[in-house]
Amino acid sequence: MTERKGKRATTPDAHLRGGAADGGATRTLALLFPPSGAQGDYPPVQLAFIGGVAETATTYGYDLLLTPCKSGQDPSFRRMASERRVDGVIIMEVRREDDRIEYLIDTAFPFVAIGRNRRTDAVGWVDLDFAGLAGGCVQHLIDLGHSNIAFVNKSEQIFNSAYGYARLCSEGYTEAMTERALTPRAYPCGDDVPAGEDVVARILLDDPGTTSMVVTNEAALEGIYRGLTRHGRSVPRDFSVVGVAASRWAEQVSPPLTASEIPAKEMSRIAVDLMMERLTVPTAAPRHVLLKPLITLRASTAPCRSAPDGEPEFAGF
Repeated sequence: MTERKGKRATTPDAHLRGGAADGGATRTLALLFPPSGAQGDYPPVQLAFIGGVAETATTYGYDLLLTPCKSGQDPSFRRMASERRVDGVIIMEVRREDDRIEYLIDTAFPFVAIGRNRRTDAVGWVDLDFAGLAGGCVQHLIDLGHSNIAFVNKSEQIFNSAYGYARLCSEGYTEAMTERALTPRAYPCGDDVPAGEDVVARILLDDPGTTSMVVTNEAALEGIYRGLTRHGRSVPRDFSVVGVAASRWAEQVSPPLTASEIPAKEMSRIAVDLMMERLTVPTAAPRHVLLKPLITLRASTAPCRSAPDGEPEFAGF
């Protein structure tokens, strides 16, 4: 279930399907989507977005051009826009300072964004309330009696590249902890199993009394679970884990992860709907759709069990 903030997204009337922008020259949309995988590839959650955009574009009678463009200086990107090879652009992996957006605004090229920064206020966008989701994960753990809560983010490279979601998740976690007079401890983590094992070692070295964590790095989940097992922590008996993750990732670890869903298909559909609205009525005020999925309770969190000295209690059942 997804909670929406702001104006509710609506599906265009049936007569617009397949004919929203009949004056368009190409009947093609572009999706700007640079790969975010550690090896320069597309992880499953990105592929879900790509598939969702392509599927929805087809219902409107549009083809999809996928480009891994991550810079507004990319020659192929500039050719695509200047020569009007597509009717509109959907942009993803939005950074806080993003020259792709600057170029599209400067050239008055129609686009919408999955994600947002200060410059996207003038256009339509759909995004997740990442700060709110991270804060909600902290609150869930606090409700279970946890107070020593670590945070595992995306890699330092992604964080320093100013991708919005990595910064917003960190800010939401930190704010939720400081508001409750708790000490925030955030850790960058690479997108693979060894990085997940390593981050657990760092967390427990810094504070062996840590009893829980918030994770926004799906690709490291398996390694995090392995690391906890290696250090004698049983999930959720001794250590609780909650995160922001697509159900595919959340359900493939054991025990399944309690998490807020990343609704890739819904976000993709909304983005294409917003694009069609933009092409159909260019003068209409842009719509902004902020989604806040609810936490799905699975099996990775439980009430905190701490020994009197603050160390986790590892007694058997």
